[in-house]
Amino acid sequence: MPFPALPAPLLAALTERGYAEPTPVQEAVLKPGAEGRDLLVSAQTGSGKTVAYGLAMAQALLGGEEHLPPPAAPLALVVAPTRELALQVRTELAWLYAGAGGRVVSCVGGMDPVAERRALAQGAHIVVGTPGRVRDHLERGNLRPEALRVVVLDEADEMLDLGFREELEAILEETPAERRTLLFSATVPRPIETLAKSYQRDALRIAVSAPTGQHGDIAYRATLVAPHEIERAVVNLLRHEDPRLAMVFCATRASVARLHASLAERGFSAVALSGELTQAERTRALQSLRDGHARVCVATDVAARGIDLPELGLVIHAELPRDPETLLHRSGRTGRAGRKGVSLLVVPHLRRRAAERLLAAARVRAEWVPAPSAEAIRARDAERIAARAAALVAEGPEEEDLAVARRLLAEPALPEDRAEALAAALVRVLRAPLPAPEELSEIPERAPPAAGRERPRRDGEGVWFRADVGRNGNADPRWLLPFLCRRGHVTRQEIGRIRILGRETQFEVAPYAAARFAAAARRAEGEDAHIRIEPMQPLPRGPAPRRAGPPRRPRPGRERG
Repeated sequence: MPFPALPAPLLAALTERGYAEPTPVQEAVLKPGAEGRDLLVSAQTGSGKTVAYGLAMAQALLGGEEHLPPPAAPLALVVAPTRELALQVRTELAWLYAGAGGRVVSCVGGMDPVAERRALAQGAHIVVGTPGRVRDHLERGNLRPEALRVVVLDEADEMLDLGFREELEAILEETPAERRTLLFSATVPRPIETLAKSYQRDALRIAVSAPTGQHGDIAYRATLVAPHEIERAVVNLLRHEDPRLAMVFCATRASVARLHASLAERGFSAVALSGELTQAERTRALQSLRDGHARVCVATDVAARGIDLPELGLVIHAELPRDPETLLHRSGRTGRAGRKGVSLLVVPHLRRRAAERLLAAARVRAEWVPAPSAEAIRARDAERIAARAAALVAEGPEEEDLAVARRLLAEPALPEDRAEALAAALVRVLRAPLPAPEELSEIPERAPPAAGRERPRRDGEGVWFRADVGRNGNADPRWLLPFLCRRGHVTRQEIGRIRILGRETQFEVAPYAAARFAAAARRAEGEDAHIRIEPMQPLPRGPAPRRAGPPRRPRPGRERG
């Protein structure tokens, strides 16, 4: 359905931007029953919320006229959780209200407060800001609230998660009581309901879509990897998917810095976003993504909030999200405005159950796929290079290029099959800039059931290994058992008896895990890489029957010393 009756300048702006019909959230806030009321709206990220509340406030700002009065004290205030989101909101509202003579001013942390004070003194119709900076301008008298007709809290759940409750309450207390208050949030937890009851009057609840659940335009996938091969798996996923833009999420600033450096060293055009960057550095990083100079963004959850990159086609969770809401917020960076996107979880194989619980709590169905191998990536490269070469041929050569080609064909140093040699050289040139794929360990699709819930069977003898560290090297079960699990990519249930001798330690591994343990133990990394581990007997051929179960565990105080 087309947009309902709106002021002519706003309709013209929507038409110019290609808006033929409203999105579900825009349609909901424009219905006759919502006009003039306080609204509590939950809708998924990327559903067109900014334009929605921009249209919802039109009647209060314009009052039936087509043009706004000269700018003076602001008529509307929009509060957003992050600098990036606030600046994006300012841009959206600026084009929406440009035809009506609207002046939009931003007040965000990290920007020059003196310049903002001057802009406010010159007058504004709409002010967009972050909670801390808006409160600061209110307390200093730079932002005059007496004329405010509408207050919008955008991404209200994120602002509460970031600890801005005190700032929001102080802002709302300063604004006129007769204002119209619009709360937009991806989810509506209890703190949001409490805030709405305290500062809204008979608010209309609008739930455009379920606050949790799977976005129809986002395909979820999960892949199991060895714990020490997460960075290599990210490299292969980026190479295999080859998106126009990708965002890789890490849990900490240190992880972002390490992964960004690793990707840049391998030849990816990548930028990093974390709390360590200044506003100028963040702005440059985002601009390089929008301009196409960078194709990968490595970010923390907080740093990526509010970022809108329309061409973002892939989200990689290099570290598992801490909760279902974070999973959905991260994934919501892609699959926007009708475009398709992929959300990919990189799961250390020992944490598969935790990942499954996370997906179930988020009401998301993910396809479990193997991490792409180096061979698969090279095969995909061959397809892409062939397609690109065919496209270049179809475009038709320039005369200057034909002259160079004829000169090359005349080279006496070329072999007899000159055309094939030149085609191979073209392939080599097209392949050269591509980062090299990584070799990854093979991870079984589903590990044998953990034995922790059942008593281990007595008929399963394990495979014995030795490590060249013993009592003389301060070997102790308290660190030795976690070390073996980490080094060999096995669980505690897959380690059996342990004998600590003077100069070495002998230990037992479940038959079905022995080959995997041996392969992982050979690829030693980290501070304990100097400890050598080798089998004491031939490894079993092929997978052992599952009925054998894990090896016999020792009784306390026996062979573990």
